[in-house]
Amino acid sequence: MNVARLAWSYLRAQPLGTLLNIVLLALGIATIGFVLLVNGQVGDSLARDARDIDLIVGAKGSPIQLILAGIFQLDAPTGNIPLATIAKLRADQRVRRVIPLSLGDNFRGYRIVGTTPDYIALYDGVYATGHGWDDKMQAVFGASVAAATHLGVGDRFVGSHGLVEGGPVHADSVYTVVGVLKPTGTVLDRLVAVNTESVWFVHEGKLDDPDERNVVDAERQVTVALVQYASPLAAVSLPREINMKTDLLAASPAFESARLFRLLGVGADVIKAFGGVVLATAALSLFIALYRALNERAYDIAVLRTLGMRPSSIAAMMLLEALFLAVLGGALGLVLAHAMVAVLAWWMGTQDSLRLDAFAFSLDELALLIPALVAVLLAAALPSWRAARADISATLARRS
Repeated sequence: MNVARLAWSYLRAQPLGTLLNIVLLALGIATIGFVLLVNGQVGDSLARDARDIDLIVGAKGSPIQLILAGIFQLDAPTGNIPLATIAKLRADQRVRRVIPLSLGDNFRGYRIVGTTPDYIALYDGVYATGHGWDDKMQAVFGASVAAATHLGVGDRFVGSHGLVEGGPVHADSVYTVVGVLKPTGTVLDRLVAVNTESVWFVHEGKLDDPDERNVVDAERQVTVALVQYASPLAAVSLPREINMKTDLLAASPAFESARLFRLLGVGADVIKAFGGVVLATAALSLFIALYRALNERAYDIAVLRTLGMRPSSIAAMMLLEALFLAVLGGALGLVLAHAMVAVLAWWMGTQDSLRLDAFAFSLDELALLIPALVAVLLAAALPSWRAARADISATLARRS
């Protein structure tokens, strides 16, 4: 007698109850899975964007805002810092490399970043077409920018003032695209990189008077400086020295990213707890359904026992029902989790924010089936035990 076929037949005999239990299990798994998928991808994205950056220096303000603006390009900067700061940092023996960033404009919502070629090298940028700039008003597109704007090498464009689309257009300052980068999976993909002189030129115009040019040179600013240490010992002294002895702010990307992720983790824990409640509700619903089914099938079970079915097979049949539900609910839950990630990825794409991949799959996701299996096995334990110990004679006598 095929125990698995019998278990499946009982599930098919009650389609509404079976569907309800599958949906409840799927919702619990989907909620927890969604949080785990998003947390994992966001954490990986933050780590990639902040790699090899030991310190970020900017104007006084919030350290988290500073790294969100200067590294992840997700917030407005805290202000500008004097250009002389870059020269001082470069002259410091504790510093190996300094990469200035100048923000302020955008092209169709994608930020235009004035910087040096070191910034592209920081993220291992490789040119798909074209090359880097060798003069002002030349631009390099990240892969996402090129894909969204359908522009390539040789095309011309103008930027808009501000970090979001819709600001005043710098119509008299035209950029030329000289290079398009291959996808890097980092913040570089959604940026327009130009040299710092281009940013100054757009906002200052052409300076013909030498005296005026000297005054402007002395007053020039950048937005932030990304710093790499020459040795680990610099982490002990340099940030504290900058924060205590200057009117600048120095923040550690590693520390602030961890703090930011802890703050995000509070909300994630609440969502996961909600998923756990849904999963527990599904287990309770399944327990009630199996317990009720036990009473309804008492005569059937007695007949099966009379026909020679062993008590262990009766218990296995009910456990298999629960396992079928767990597998179906878990599989549907994983599909729903990826679907929710796809919706979030689409929305974040419209905001030019972090990129999520709804189709990224890891074998670790299979671990999400464990809570479903545990829940249904616990729910099925008592009904299965009672089914195996049912009194055949008494059941048949009541029916006769």
